[in-house]
Amino acid sequence: MSDEQPVGDAQPVGIDTLLERVRLRLDRLSPEKAYETAEAGGLLVDIRYAALRERDGLIPGALVVERNELEWRLDPQGSHRAPEATSHDLRVVVVCNEGYASSLAAVSLRQLGLRHATDLTGGFQAWRAAGLPVVTAQA
Repeated sequence: MSDEQPVGDAQPVGIDTLLERVRLRLDRLSPEKAYETAEAGGLLVDIRYAALRERDGLIPGALVVERNELEWRLDPQGSHRAPEATSHDLRVVVVCNEGYASSLAAVSLRQLGLRHATDLTGGFQAWRAAGLPVVTAQA
């Protein structure tokens, strides 16, 4: 299935249908697999908004990028890229709060050529429930 979506003339779909469709393009990761991916050099990218990070904490080593800046910060060819955005081959695991917005974000990164972008099933809440490392957010 192509990562390209028709623009403009596409038939409207509901968000649940869209989410189901985009997830077919992803090899979504469990919290444990996401942890292993990060340990092996993959990049966890936390797109949760500040209030959630402050309330629930952070995944150590995760790059924090607000969702509205994600594509600009992760595009390896972009003028506003994060230093971590080194290659289109980078293994990126997007993390949101519960694993919904991250699926849409991962597919957007794939459209930029980040062919290994995926997301964390269940988001940060699943990570924390699995007992994986979390640190308190610094104010």
